Amino acid sequence: MASHIVGYPRMGPKRELKFALESFWDGKSTADDLQKVATDLRHSIWKQMADAGIKYIPSNTFSYYDQVLDTTAMLGAVPERYNFTGGEIGFDIYFSMARGNASVPAMEMTKWFDTNYHFIVPELGPNTKFSYSSHKPVSEYKEAKALGIETVPVLIGPVTYLLLSKPAKGVEKSFSPLSLLGSILPIYKEVIAELKAAGASWIQFDEPTLVMDLESHQLEAFTKAYTELESSLSGLNVLVETYFADVPTEAYKTITALKSISGLGFDLVRGTKTLDLVKSAGFPASKYLFAGVVDGRNIWANDLASSISTLETLEAIVGKDKLVVSTSCSLMHTAVDLVNETKLDSEIKSWLAFAAQKVVEVNALAKASAGQKDEAFFSANAAAQASRKSSPRVTNEEVQKGAAALKGSDHRRATNVSARLDAQQKKLNLPILPTTTIGSFPQTMDLRRVRREYKANKISEEEYVKAIKEEISKVVKLQEEFDIDVLVHGEPERNDMVEYFGEQLSGFAFTVNGWVQSYGSRCVKPPVIYGDVSRPKAMTVFWSKMAQSMTARPMKGMLTGPVTILNWSFVRNDQPRFETCYQIALAIKKEVEDLEAAGIQVIQIDEAALREGLPLRKSEQAFYLDWAVHSFRITNCGVQDTTQIHTHMCYSNFNDIIHSIINMDADVITIENSRSDEKLLSVFREGVKYGAGIGPGVYDIHSPRIPSTEEIADRINKMLAVLETNILWVNPDCGLKTRKYAEVKPALTNMVAAAKLLRTQLASTK
Repeated sequence: MASHIVGYPRMGPKRELKFALESFWDGKSTADDLQKVATDLRHSIWKQMADAGIKYIPSNTFSYYDQVLDTTAMLGAVPERYNFTGGEIGFDIYFSMARGNASVPAMEMTKWFDTNYHFIVPELGPNTKFSYSSHKPVSEYKEAKALGIETVPVLIGPVTYLLLSKPAKGVEKSFSPLSLLGSILPIYKEVIAELKAAGASWIQFDEPTLVMDLESHQLEAFTKAYTELESSLSGLNVLVETYFADVPTEAYKTITALKSISGLGFDLVRGTKTLDLVKSAGFPASKYLFAGVVDGRNIWANDLASSISTLETLEAIVGKDKLVVSTSCSLMHTAVDLVNETKLDSEIKSWLAFAAQKVVEVNALAKASAGQKDEAFFSANAAAQASRKSSPRVTNEEVQKGAAALKGSDHRRATNVSARLDAQQKKLNLPILPTTTIGSFPQTMDLRRVRREYKANKISEEEYVKAIKEEISKVVKLQEEFDIDVLVHGEPERNDMVEYFGEQLSGFAFTVNGWVQSYGSRCVKPPVIYGDVSRPKAMTVFWSKMAQSMTARPMKGMLTGPVTILNWSFVRNDQPRFETCYQIALAIKKEVEDLEAAGIQVIQIDEAALREGLPLRKSEQAFYLDWAVHSFRITNCGVQDTTQIHTHMCYSNFNDIIHSIINMDADVITIENSRSDEKLLSVFREGVKYGAGIGPGVYDIHSPRIPSTEEIADRINKMLAVLETNILWVNPDCGLKTRKYAEVKPALTNMVAAAKLLRTQLASTK
C-alpha cells in the first residue's frame, strides 16, 4: 500500500524561514540569501520524506508567504494598485501584495477555513487580466527531480481559488468571482502542460471548498472545470484533495463522477461521516482513495490500531492496490519535529507526534497494510495510548465537577448593556470617540532577551521585574503623550497571548520549538492541553495593578478568552472540546474577579479566535456558537455594572455571526475592519442594531504602512454613517507587538489626531 503526505510545514524546525524573511524585509540580507535558505529547507523536507519511504511526496507546498497568494501570482491576478506590468512576478510585487508598501495597502488577509493560518484574499473583477506570471510549481518540481526525488506538484484548485476570492475594490459586490472560471483555466492548462513536459506523473489539486455547504451552481463549477481540463490532464494521474470536514453527499457524487480525476483525498479525522458515505454510496473502481487517517492538525500520536481498522474497512471497498495512506490535511498546521523537544516531560512526549513523526506513522501504516508491520513500533504506540488513558495527571475530579455544575444557567450579567454603559461612563468619564489600543506594544530585541534570560535563570526575579516595570512605564508614558484615553500596559511580560496563560494553568504542557506558521513570518507556539484545566493562582493581577498605579487614566486588564485559548492550542482529543472550554472559562472567571477586586475598571477578554472555530458545515454551527458564547459569558458574569468588559476579534468574516457576537454581551468589542475594506460595516448598513460599544479597527497593524490622519478620519466617518456616536471607539485593528516603534508612534499619533478632529467637527454641528 502506498503512502502520501498532503503538505508539510515550511518555516523549518527552528523557524529558519521566518528569520530569513524578516532579515530580507529589513534590508539586512539579499534576495539570494533568502532564496538559499528556502532552497535548503525544501531539499531537507523532500529528502526527509523520501528517506521515510513516502511514495507520493508533495512539491509546491513551500511558500514565502501563502499558497493562495502564490496562486494569485501564478495567475498574474495582481490588483492594479501594485503597478504590475507583466512578466514573472518578483519579490517586490509579491510582498507588496502581502504586506503593503509605503504608498499602497496590502490585500485583505483572513483565516484559512477554520484554522489559525491566514491567507491573502484574491481581489478579482470582470476586467481582471490573467497571465502565467509565476512558474514556481514547475521550477520546484524540477528542483526536486534534480535531487532524484519524484514529487506530486500541488496546486490550489481553480474552483476553490475563485470561491475564496472577493470582488475587487470598485467592483459591484454582487459580482461572482466564479464567473471567471473560463478565464483562469487557460493558465492552469499552461501549468499542466509544463509539468507534463517536465515528467510529472501525478498532480494534486487542493479543493477544500468541497467540504462546504455549496450551492448547485458551485458544484457544477467543479464539473465544468475538470471536464474542461480533461484533455490537458490526459496522461497524468490527478488527485483532488479535500480536508477539514466531511464531504457532503452531493459533492461526493460530483467529484466521484469526474472522468479526469484518478484519485480523491478525504480527511477521515475531522470527516468521520465520509467513511460512512464511502460505505453506503460505494467508490469508483477505477479511482484511488487517499485515506487521511493521520491527523494533520493536532500533535497526538496516531492510534495505529484504530487506523488499521479504518484502512481494513476501506480496503474491503476499494481494494488494496487503490488505497493510499495519507495525512488528513497538510502538516503545516502542526509543529515540525518532536526530536527538538529536549525539555518536554517524557511521559507527555510519548503521547505526541509532530510532522516528522506523522510522516513515519503514515509509512508505518502503509507498510503494515501491505503485510510488513513493524511490531516494535506498533507495540510502543499501543503502550503510549494506554499510558495516556490511565495517567492520573490527565484527570482532576474537582475541575470536572465545577464544569458539570455550569449546566442550567446561561451566565448573563444581571443588567442590560445600555444601563451598564451609563454606569461605566459616570465612573470613567471618557470623551466621545474614546481611543485605545488592543493590548500589546512592540516587542523589542531587548525585551525578548530579558524574558529569555529570566527563563534560563540568567537573571534574578528582582532584575526581571525591574526590567518589565521599566518597559511598562515607558509604554504608559508614551500613551499619555499620545493622549490615548484607555491605556494598556503593553504586555512586555508575554511572548504570546495564549502561551502566557497556558504556562500558568494546570493541564497544559509547553514545547521549546513547537512553532506553527500563522501568516507570513508570524509563527505561534500553541500550548498542549493534555488534561483538566484549572488556575492555581492569579496570573495578571500583579502587572495590571503595577500599570494602573502609574497613571490616573483607566488601565485595561488584559486576558485571553477561553475560546481563543482553546482554538489556539493543541487540544486533547479524548473529550469534547466544549468540556475543555468550560474548564478554561472557569479559570479565567477567577482571574477576572481578582482583577476587579484589585481596582481594575476595564478588563479586556480577547476572543480573537471565536469565529475561527466555527464549523465549516452550517448544521454544526449553532451548537458551537452556543457553547463558545456561553464560555465567554461565564468569564465575566459576576462583575459589577461599573466594570467595563471589552473583547477583541480579528481577521475573520464576522458578518455571518454578528448576532452571536451581540449575544456575548460584552460592553465594548474591538474588531478587525480596515484590511477587509470595511466589510464589517456592511452588516450595520443592512439594519443590524448594535447597542454596545464597538471599535472597528481604523488601521491595519499587519502592514508597516503608516496611515495619515486624513485617512483614519475618513474611516471613522464611514463608521459614523452606520453607528451611533456614543458607542464608537477608535483603535487599531489588532495588537502592536509585531510592529516597530518607528511605525507605531506616528500611526497612533495620527489615530488620536483623527479622533480629536472628528470630536471637534461633531461638537461644531450640535
